Formats: sequence, C-alpha cells, structure tokens
Amino acid sequence: MKFTWLGQGGMLFDNGRAKIIIDPYLSDSVEKINPKSFRRTRIDESIFDVRPDIMIFTHDHLDHFDPETAERFLSREGKAVTVFSPSSVWGRVRKLGGEHNYVQFNRGTEWTEGDIRLLAVYAEHSDPYAIGVVIEDLAEGRRYYVAGDTLYNRRIADELGGAVDVAFMPVNGVGNNMNMTDAARLAEKIGAKKVVPVHFGMFDELRPHGMQVRGLTVPTVYEQIEI
Repeated sequence: MKFTWLGQGGMLFDNGRAKIIIDPYLSDSVEKINPKSFRRTRIDESIFDVRPDIMIFTHDHLDHFDPETAERFLSREGKAVTVFSPSSVWGRVRKLGGEHNYVQFNRGTEWTEGDIRLLAVYAEHSDPYAIGVVIEDLAEGRRYYVAGDTLYNRRIADELGGAVDVAFMPVNGVGNNMNMTDAARLAEKIGAKKVVPVHFGMFDELRPHGMQVRGLTVPTVYEQIEI
C-alpha cells in the first residue's frame, strides 16, 4: 500500500487497485474563521488531480470535513465516488450532489468495495458521531487503522477486533486528541506493528520524532511512502 500524508488528518491510500482519500483539508477555511489557525504547510494543487474511488470523512470539524475541499473533488464529472461519513457529516456532504454514492458510515458499519473492506470504529471526540476507520486490504491481508480525531479510550481496542499492521494517530494533544504518550499507549494496546503520527504541523510547530513507540514512521507532507 502506498500512502501520502496530505497534512493535518488528510491521507491518500493507493494499493494499485483503488485510491482512498480521507479527511482532506486543502484550503484556508479554518483561517477564515480563526486567523490564528493559519496553515504552516502549503497547498499542493496537484492533489486535486487525483481521482479517488473512495472518500471518507471521519467527523464534522472543518479541518476534516472541509466543504470547500470536498466540493473540488466531488463536483467533477466522469467518475462516481463512494463517499463514507458518519451522521454528523452525511447530511451536509450529500448536498454536494453528483452521481456519487453517499453512504452513512456510523460506528460498527462495514462495507466491502472490491478487495477493500472498511469498518467504522469508535472515536472519543467532541463530535459525538466521530469515527475511526479500519481499512482492510483483502488481497494483501493487511489492516490499517486510521484513528481520526480521538482521545485514548479502552473501547477502541475492543472495536478494532485484533491487531493492525499500521496505525495512523493524532498526537497533538489538544482539541480532544491524544498526546504522543497516549497515542503510543494505544498503539501498544492494539498491537500496531508500525505507527504513523498525524495531526501536527498544520496549525502548530509540533514535531513527533521523539515519540517512544515501536515502528515509528514520521511522514512528510505530500511525500508518498510504502507502508
């Protein structure tokens, strides 16, 4: 699986058969509301050339579901996208229209798309509908856990239903997110073989290179890596 970090909680997965985009924030929408929350990372316009097969929005916060960004992906003609989101987002994102399949993706819901299986799991966040997502590549037999925005909660490990190969976790420790210590604890609890910290560096100067966890892989924005 190839992975590209889009900044904040934004991600692009590509297994050669399907492209999955999660929580892209590629605008200045947050700064328009709160000038202190300006981007520390540039916007790479080439990301909008990607034609995703699947889009996932984990919760209704502007740096995760940004209508301005979402519309640029979903207003294009020529390819229908399967769009997954919990109830807090679903009613809003489906108003963007098009021939897309807008799936209400609440905790406990599973969906199989080709050789990709998705599972929505619990997230402890200020949006009560917030989800994390397990992406299972059935062809490769690998499981990826995208935490979304969440605090440490024992319920998460129960809902994952087993170890994961790679965990993508918020580490900024504010806004009802885990800090690096608790993210490492959760990674150990769920048996993650590799941990990719995210949700840093967009509105802050945090750097997680000293995080004490097995298999730490610190991503660089817009740089594709093999995971």
